Amino acid sequence: MLGDPRVQLITGDDTAACYRRTDDADAEQRPDDYRGEPVREAYCWSNLTSGNGARALWLLLVPFMVANLAHWMRPAAPPEHPAQRLYDLLVRILALTLTVLLAAAACEVALDLTAWQCAGTTVCAAGKSWMGFLSPDNSGWWSAPGRRLALASMVPLLVIGFLWWLSRRTWSAYESASPPPRQPGTSRDTPVAERTALSLDGFWYGRRLVARLRAAHTTAGVLTIAAVLLGAGAQADGHDGDTALAVTGRALTAVVILLAAATVVVVWRTARSEAVPDDESDHLVVRALPFAALGALALIVVHTGWARPGVHSHGALPGAAAFGGIAVLQGLLVLALALTAWVLQRSAPDDARTALCGMGGPAVALLACAVGGVLSGGVAQRFADWLDGGATPGQDHAPIPGPPVLLSWQASVIPVLLVVVAIVVVLAAVRVVIVGGRVAKDVPGLYDPREHPDERRTKRIAGTIAGAGLTDSAPILVAATAAVTLVLGAGAVAGAWLSDRAPGRATEGAPPVVHAAAETAESLGSWLMSAGVILLITMGRRAYRDHSARRTIGILWDVGTFWPRAAHPFAPPCYAERAVPDLTWRMATWTERFDGRLVLSGHSQGSVLAAAAVWQLDLVTRSRVALLTYGSPLERLYGRWFPAFFGPPALTGLHRQMDDWRNLWRFTDPIGGPIRLTCDDGRRIDEGPLRDPLAFGRTLQNPLPAQILGHGDYQADPVFGRVRAELIARLGPDLPGQRPADDCTGRQAADGHADDGTARGGADDSAGRHAADDRADDRADGRPAQGSSGRSSA
Repeated sequence: MLGDPRVQLITGDDTAACYRRTDDADAEQRPDDYRGEPVREAYCWSNLTSGNGARALWLLLVPFMVANLAHWMRPAAPPEHPAQRLYDLLVRILALTLTVLLAAAACEVALDLTAWQCAGTTVCAAGKSWMGFLSPDNSGWWSAPGRRLALASMVPLLVIGFLWWLSRRTWSAYESASPPPRQPGTSRDTPVAERTALSLDGFWYGRRLVARLRAAHTTAGVLTIAAVLLGAGAQADGHDGDTALAVTGRALTAVVILLAAATVVVVWRTARSEAVPDDESDHLVVRALPFAALGALALIVVHTGWARPGVHSHGALPGAAAFGGIAVLQGLLVLALALTAWVLQRSAPDDARTALCGMGGPAVALLACAVGGVLSGGVAQRFADWLDGGATPGQDHAPIPGPPVLLSWQASVIPVLLVVVAIVVVLAAVRVVIVGGRVAKDVPGLYDPREHPDERRTKRIAGTIAGAGLTDSAPILVAATAAVTLVLGAGAVAGAWLSDRAPGRATEGAPPVVHAAAETAESLGSWLMSAGVILLITMGRRAYRDHSARRTIGILWDVGTFWPRAAHPFAPPCYAERAVPDLTWRMATWTERFDGRLVLSGHSQGSVLAAAAVWQLDLVTRSRVALLTYGSPLERLYGRWFPAFFGPPALTGLHRQMDDWRNLWRFTDPIGGPIRLTCDDGRRIDEGPLRDPLAFGRTLQNPLPAQILGHGDYQADPVFGRVRAELIARLGPDLPGQRPADDCTGRQAADGHADDGTARGGADDSAGRHAADDRADDRADGRPAQGSSGRSSA
């Protein structure tokens, strides 16, 4: 990025920092040496998302991340609309059900399959030395069913405890950066129609919200374990309901119900307070809620482990129907969310480019539930296969009943869903061919006629343009997947409840073709469920070791972890809650100390961080900043899917309040695109489409075929240098003289400066980093090197 291997850290730490060339470190003290040339400064934030390979495990939290995205996808209705709070509430309740589903899946593996079914069956426990002390054949102290369950409950409790610890730790490491104080003149001076929540002081600092949700979700997970234990104890005490154990069980059940109601109330009353930084501690009652749940669980563990002579474990653990109840509740919540989004969309400004007509949030929320079901079902299915050896769980000859039949039905619909996705992909490929054929006719006309047309070259360029255009068709794939998932999910629940058998056994009396199809779908779906879990882990590890894989996966990862954790506290941490305050502090302090102006340059996801940082500046400082974006998804992705925050009114307001803003884009770019704004003052934002490749054929200047750059290396285009020079020239003439830097050190300067106090900078990355003035071959190893996948420079 900086064009020099000799760099020096100016300010920051190992997680995120600003760098300059070593020769420029003390530029403010030597203004005469920089007459006519701005100084570049790079902000490196790659360690926030890919600092080490352990972050690959965050991919297992994908359902939580996707549910959190649904919160931010609400339509751009007025903030005071009464349905706004209902929308947020429904998303938070839906996110809570995902935590309950995770805890239930952990209980299914540890309590049901291991402690209840396998440990209580001689055939299954045989050959498993680690399970010997649990076997009833040994007549040991732990062989009683209740005590086996009490011991196994530590496994799901450790899972919930780990998520609690991870959420708390990542908040301190990534999201606890407070925004800088602002001078008078904030977003209140912006026209109401052009305001966005991203300009509010507390948008990037919601400590109390995350803490409240963390307490509620931890409590919900603990209570799920408690409910499973109570169900087993109630079955054991069911023959004599007047015993002390039965009475105690009913009392503990009442306690669990009371704590569950309190948890729902906490989630109900939780809302983001974005006007000011939400840095207060929560009420003692909320903070104590998880500890109260742990206390109740401890009593329930003692109650479950109490000696009950003559009680044996057989069949499946009571409560298997809970998976069906969770699935039905999630479906109802998604439908309610869709209705609420429709009401909000009717009050939103008419924007034909809004994805799925405002239904993006409900569709994404449904996909979060589907992914959560696949992960939980896949783990349970594969673990059951491992326990019973070569047998098939649920069949007559199997040593154990296996996981709930609903998981088998859900697995069976996966092949059908993949067929639908494959059809959409094939149609997309056909569209690329058709559009490519149409575009190919116009490609030669974009270049010098002296460059002889080349049919293969023309087809390649046209194919790249057609392929890049598929990004705009992504809503079709999301809509088709969501619709089919809803229908098939409802069918799976109905089939499980009506037959109470796996699909293969439920269709034994059906025609041979139907029975064969059901058995095939059941077996294939079971393996696909497990493959989904393995694939996520494998992709995560590869993403942080392989540069090309990181660029591919990082596109979705950047979007998912850009937003604060407003719906699910166990989602991966929000890197922008550190990066945006960092950039804001740097721009605000530099312009104030040196009376300077700067150009903030951002590529890909870095352009989103740059815009978010500018929104956090007060209007006085904002007027001293010019923005240069290239390969930017601000409108193409964020404006369409997050219209309440990046819609046309918000981007129009951003343009009006800055000194200037220019955006470069190409037809061959699958991520970036035009901003599509027409402002009243006539100033243009978009520069493009830029010609790509820069040369069509072989010429004296380009004897070899020029590379199709697509999303990367915008700096190679001469237009980039011209536009950047125009922005710097625009900033320069009216600037006051630079202050003497007698009290500053080179390590305190930010965003560079020219002889007139001008600076330029930027932010880039298509795979999770913030970078500017960078190149497409950037390395993502955390060092301030060139690249489109990992740093930010200003």
